[in-house]
Order: sequence, then structure tokens, then C-alpha cells
Amino acid sequence: MKVEQIYTGCLAQGAYYIESNGEAVVIDPLREVEPYIQKAERNNAKIKYVFETHFHADFVSGHLDLSKKTGAPIVYGPNAKPAFEAHIATDGEEFKVGNVTLKVLHTPGHTMESTCYLLKDENGKEAGLFSGDTLFIGDVGRPDLAQKVASELTQDKLAGYLFDSLRNKIMPLADDIIVYPAHGAGSACGKNMSKETTDTLGHQKETNYALRANMTKEEFIKEVTTGLVAPPAYFPLNVMMNIQGYESIDKVLERGQHALSPDAFEAAANETSALILDTRDPQTFAKGFVPNSINIGIDGQFAPWVGAMIPDIKQEILLVTDEGREDEVITRLARVGYDFTIGYLKGGFNAWKNAGKEVDQIASVDAADLADTMTKEKVNILDVRKKSEYLSEHIIDAENAPLDFVNESMAQIDKNKTYYVHCAGGYRSMIFNSILRARGYDNLIDVKSGFKALKENGKFKTSDYVCPSTLL
Repeated sequence: MKVEQIYTGCLAQGAYYIESNGEAVVIDPLREVEPYIQKAERNNAKIKYVFETHFHADFVSGHLDLSKKTGAPIVYGPNAKPAFEAHIATDGEEFKVGNVTLKVLHTPGHTMESTCYLLKDENGKEAGLFSGDTLFIGDVGRPDLAQKVASELTQDKLAGYLFDSLRNKIMPLADDIIVYPAHGAGSACGKNMSKETTDTLGHQKETNYALRANMTKEEFIKEVTTGLVAPPAYFPLNVMMNIQGYESIDKVLERGQHALSPDAFEAAANETSALILDTRDPQTFAKGFVPNSINIGIDGQFAPWVGAMIPDIKQEILLVTDEGREDEVITRLARVGYDFTIGYLKGGFNAWKNAGKEVDQIASVDAADLADTMTKEKVNILDVRKKSEYLSEHIIDAENAPLDFVNESMAQIDKNKTYYVHCAGGYRSMIFNSILRARGYDNLIDVKSGFKALKENGKFKTSDYVCPSTLL
């Protein structure tokens, strides 16, 4: 028996490949499915099933393409009503894969179709639990997402279902079972999950706040729903793609792989409503970029921030990338449903600059420069981290203007004032600055390396540290 977690840091998402005696299954696959197919082929194995733990909100699953290319049926748990052919399993139903068995445990709460898969090894021993978004390491799935799709569900009602699912289906299982969740720290599907991506169920019973044995349902509902904020706007759009179906990743890649000369790129920007997305390093971007570009660096939490910042998943996109990374960017956009990349700047930004096209810049300072400026004049500091991060610890007198809610945050900014903008490390502040720059805000200066550098500098007074109850 082989169990492999295929973890994608950008999405903090875990897909799973399980193989036994020439047969394999994939649980919660990503949009690009060739790696799973190639893995099975290398091992002379046949992918027998594609299991889904629920209709995902934070990414577009690869279930349709994987099923089409392998012939493996798609399996969902009870209550699932996809718009395509799938096997809707019953609670307790078992699936043989080589010499092992996967048992369906219906665990509504995160969503009503949420389902875990209990792995029994060759000897029939219960060995692993693929818990989807029902149980994370250190946390459980947030119960407010399904209500965006089904209005009759309230987050309290869903939290009550989740309480029952955990107590009746998961906590009675043996302590030595390994928990394999769908997400780790950084995902917006839970509010305070661990950086660890697997654990024993027994250890989770001891340490996970939501699994306390003496917890009442009322206490559970209160604790699970405390600290929730509005989910990213793209979540319900991804849910609908996962329910209704979507274009093949092959067609998405083909559409996006149009290399455009600087003149053709400029014409496309002028003649369409396409957004120019620059995925280079934030500080590289700051030194020079195509006017009105938005910077979301490919080497950060790229896909979730694209989803949070671009409200329409059908938005046409023109790309500026590091040379050779065009396909990677198109693929990672498709992971969260942004399928309408219509081309990229051939030769990257250097080609644009060498063609004599107009170039824009964003000013940046380091912590020492800002500290020196503060000795001469009063400065306005904008902290664009999440509200929970700001409340945990911040620079005294800094204003909180969370990137998560950039439109609301923009309303508190005076165009006639100069602001020094920071996040935790410099990634999000450049997203913020580029968006506002494209909207005519010219007096924003980026603080390199963010709050970390400001705190280490020692010349900025910070609030007392308070341990956050949520990371949302």
C-alpha cells in the first residue's frame, strides 16, 4: 500500500494518491491532472476512482479532466448533486482498491455533502482518515461557506451538523489513525489551522480545540464561528464550477499561450477590457512596470490572492511574467477558475522597456530610511495586513487598511497625503500599492520587508503582542 500526500503550498492544499496492487485512487485532485496520470503509469497502476470530499470553494478540482482521461468514475458522498455523471455514495459504502478498502463516512457541517474516507489496510485495520475540510490539524472546517450557495443554511446550523459529525463519526475512531486533511496553514477554509499537514487522531483529540470531549454543542458553535470574516469573493464561483463543470485545462492553456510583441500587447490592452497582471517579484515590479499593471507575485500565495483581488473569474487577463514561467502562471490561475488568460508579453518586461514603451514605478524604502524620515517629519503608515494580524501586534499610530477588503480600505486614504505602506513581509503591500496606483493614487510608498523589518529595526514602537484567536 502506498499513500502519498501531494501538497501545494500556494493553495495550502493536500491531494492524495493511494495505490495498492496495481490500482490507485486520487482524492481531491488539482486542476492539472497529468502528474497523477504519469505517476500511475510509472507504477503500472490503473486509476480506479476519483474521490471528492466535497464541492471545493478555494480551488477548481481536476475531477472532470481526470475522469475523462482515465475512465475512473467520480465519487461524492451523500447529498452531492453535481451536474455531471458521478457515483453518489451512501454512508458506510466501501470501495475496494487493490488490497485496501476506502469506507465512506458522511460528515456534513463544512458543507452538507462533506465526506471523509476511512482507509483500511491489507489486513482490514483502519489506518488513515482522509478528512477533507471536516477536520484539519488544529482546527475544523469553517461552517459559513455552504450558506453562500444554499441560503437556507445558517452558519450556526452548519456548525451544529459539524459538531455531530465529529462526535459521531470521527472521534470514536482509533487514536493511531493518521489524519490526512485537505488543507494546512494559510488556507481560508479554516481559521487557525496548524502548519503540520498530518497527525494522529489521538493527538488531535488532545490538542484540537474543536475535539474537546467535554464540549457542549452550544460551546462548539460559539468557538467555531468566532473570528470568521467574509470569505474571498471567488469562493462561491469556484463552488459552482466544481458543481456544474468547466472547460478542460488543455483548452485553457492553449488560449493563454499567445506570445504577444510589445506592440500587440499594448493593442490588446487598449482594445479589450483585459487586466494586466504582472507576476514578478514585488521589488522587481516596483522598479519598472507596464502602466496600470497589478502585481501579484507568483512566488507567494498567488492563486488565493488572485481570487481575492479579481472579483470576476471570467475577467480577461494579459500576463507579464518572468521569462519561461508563462505556462506555470496560466496553470495556477486556472486552479482557482481564472480561465481567460488571452496572452502574455513575449520577452517579458525587458522587451516592453526596450521597445521604448511608457514605464511606471512605485517608490520603496527600507525600515532604516523610514525611521530616518520619521525623525524629520510626521509620517502616515498604512498596515495592509489582515485585521487579526493588526490586532495581534502593530506599529503604534499605524492605520489598518486590510488588503482583503481593498475597496473599503481605499475609502480611508486621502489622495493628498503620502502614505508608507507595509504588510508582514512585502508581498501584500505591493499588491495593494499596485491596485491603488492603477486607480490614480500616486502618493503610496512601499516599505520593503514589511512589519518584520520595522520591528527588527528597533526604532518603531509596537503594541503589546496579543495571541490571535483567528488567522482570518
